[in-house]
Amino acid sequence: MDFMEKLNTLSEKIKQQASAIQTEEATKTAFVMPFIHNVLGYDVFDPTEVVPEFICDVGTKKGEKIDYAIFKNGEVQILIECKKIGDALNLNHASQLFRYFHVTNARISILTNGQVYKFFTDLDSPNKMDEKPFLEFDLLDIDEYVLPELRKLTKSAFDVESIINAAGELKYVSQIKKLINAQFSTPDEDFVRFFASRVYDGIITQKVRDSFTALTKKATTQFLNDQINERLKSAMNGIQVPVVASETSPEPYNGEQEVSDENEIQTTLEELEGYHIVKSIVRTVVEAGRISQRDTKSYFGILLDDNNRKPICRLHFNRNQKYIGIFDADKNETRHPITSLDDIYQHADILKSTACLYD
Repeated sequence: MDFMEKLNTLSEKIKQQASAIQTEEATKTAFVMPFIHNVLGYDVFDPTEVVPEFICDVGTKKGEKIDYAIFKNGEVQILIECKKIGDALNLNHASQLFRYFHVTNARISILTNGQVYKFFTDLDSPNKMDEKPFLEFDLLDIDEYVLPELRKLTKSAFDVESIINAAGELKYVSQIKKLINAQFSTPDEDFVRFFASRVYDGIITQKVRDSFTALTKKATTQFLNDQINERLKSAMNGIQVPVVASETSPEPYNGEQEVSDENEIQTTLEELEGYHIVKSIVRTVVEAGRISQRDTKSYFGILLDDNNRKPICRLHFNRNQKYIGIFDADKNETRHPITSLDDIYQHADILKSTACLYD
């Protein structure tokens, strides 16, 4: 399996088994050890590579243990502290990591509950673990942007200097993204005042602030939608070639090209969320970069290799009753009604089979 497949496999395992895990030890066995072994590539059964219950005495603290220490070339490189899945991860949980970090050669420490992984280093003060992680990774919400940095921690590609060099940018970009997301969903007074003072000429009273809070939230939401639509439009050539459709599809294939006026196409957030669900399913059998989408007036198409002759499925969301269009080996489309986006997962097997037909 490639790197992404290993992550997706572990992600599926968490979805299926997390509710049955009641202890920290069970979390380590079910999720953390597979992450170390299968994803990072270290042999959890080789005590020269992975040492569980690693003892590192600090001052008057004797006999305390860190959950895992990962060795490379005979030196500690990574320290890992684990909590039970579902537990929040905060600085109180990282106390042992703070103590052990400066008395070992480790430059990387990880705090995890088996699902969320927080990666720390010593950007602020040498040999002292930072209070804020430079990287956060959630196996149930995999961010493709962080995968190149995560790869650098694997045994085959371990490059601590490259990780440290990129850590500063990763840390601050991550924090800025969180702030932007918070302001877009719940804008604070300073954020609202910044915009209100530039577009409103009167005195900014409490009533005006309340009004502009709603206006700012609405404007930022519309701005994000506009940006998404612009990116989609730039990726499309304006010509859509339908695939062969069965009698169950009202758009029969007649050999002609369907020309869509881009100005009439409105890609919704629901369609994009549906696309990402399909992508998360299909990427377990094909490379994620091969899965693409094209929106038309009639449907939202999801394709392999950005090729209309390789349809994976269609999302028919521009109506009261929503459907997902599934294709068979002869490229005949059959529509299946869905009541929520989660219903897409019911068709996971056939979606993967369809994607594999074109290879």
